Amino acid sequence: MEPDAALKILRRGTEEIITEDDLKTKLASGRKLRVKLGVDPTRPDLHLGHAVVLRKMRQFQELGHKVILLIGDFTGMIGDPSGRSKTRPPLTLEETRRNAQSYVEQARKILLQDHEVFELRYNSEWLGKLTFEEVIHISAQMTVAQMLEREDFKKRYTEGVPIGIHEFLYPLAQGYDSVALEADVEMGGTDQKFNLLVGRDLQKFYGQEPQVLVLMPLLVGLDGVEKMSKSLDNYVGVSEEPAVMFKKLMRVPDAVLADYFRLLTDLEPAEVEAVVEKGGMVGAHRVLARLLTAAYAREVIPAWLDRAFYESLGYRLEEAGRDREPQAPQEAELARIVRQAEARYDEVAKGGVPDDIPTVEVDPAELKDGAIWVARLFTLAGLTRSNGEARRLIQNRGLRLDGEVITDPQLQVTLDRPRILRRGKDKFVRVRLKGSPLS
Repeated sequence: MEPDAALKILRRGTEEIITEDDLKTKLASGRKLRVKLGVDPTRPDLHLGHAVVLRKMRQFQELGHKVILLIGDFTGMIGDPSGRSKTRPPLTLEETRRNAQSYVEQARKILLQDHEVFELRYNSEWLGKLTFEEVIHISAQMTVAQMLEREDFKKRYTEGVPIGIHEFLYPLAQGYDSVALEADVEMGGTDQKFNLLVGRDLQKFYGQEPQVLVLMPLLVGLDGVEKMSKSLDNYVGVSEEPAVMFKKLMRVPDAVLADYFRLLTDLEPAEVEAVVEKGGMVGAHRVLARLLTAAYAREVIPAWLDRAFYESLGYRLEEAGRDREPQAPQEAELARIVRQAEARYDEVAKGGVPDDIPTVEVDPAELKDGAIWVARLFTLAGLTRSNGEARRLIQNRGLRLDGEVITDPQLQVTLDRPRILRRGKDKFVRVRLKGSPLS
């Protein structure tokens, strides 16, 4: 592929490329580029925020280049200070390796694993062998003033929050990774810009051609405010069950829907605009949910999440999400999975009870005088963490029994028949007495 055409593909969805001219020159060289992504092993669960960067890595693979998934098992023992208001607790080498295994398994859903285009490395391979003299030489390439230019360090210093010397070593260690790997390109989120720039400087110091930085935007989570994070519970996991993924994607705030299309799909901007214009925001949400639910239901997502893939499911993009049943899908099994997930979403939205809800059996010993306290019942069913939480939700009208809002926190419930418990809009559990008939 011509360098200009390849650059057009790679430029899409990026926040910044440092520099585009350097990337074009590297692409024009005709050699296989080494594209690095450093992975923080303290957060092993992947969500669609991670997929933004990983899909860009996949595009490099599709263009014939080799991506290097670098597990920061050694730097994980330091703790990345990026965006932190206080020192992050370090992990042991064993903990970082264990977390890394989970990360790699999930990343296989997005990245090709062929050795020609994929390499897995651990930075303990070289960082663990550096002598103290070498660490001093590396540290001499940065000043304290430069370190304090980082917004997170500057804020902590101004507020009198302690900064460990070891935290200053983190960007230097990450930068040295690029030297050890002779990286041509390094990927990262915008919050990693400082660290990635250190890599360019260290490569120059060691006589290497500086890497190109490809910085991706941070995906806003389902709350529409903060970046996607499992700890904030505003995430969509890459390994979610299809019905859960579809439901979550239908909850994407309207204000950030365009960003989800831009960063997570390959639909053209004009196509997205046409979908919104014809199908409205609900129709556009359905298109997004169908596209991503189908893609991540596969063992490995398609190379391109575009119009061709959407229409292979039997839907027509011109219908803008208003065609409820796929017609003659090429991807019949994926179409079935998406249709089932969408039907479940619609059923719940209408106030119905899905067929595929879990069943929990209650031990007869839990009953007193033939009944059980409602708060205890919801806790046994796993819908609340404690009786106290159940009581608070009842006071806020957040729990239902057989479709009816529970208003009495002291209610005693009989289990002479299966009962349907519901929390919020879409969390259901069927409970029955152990040993009793199913219906």
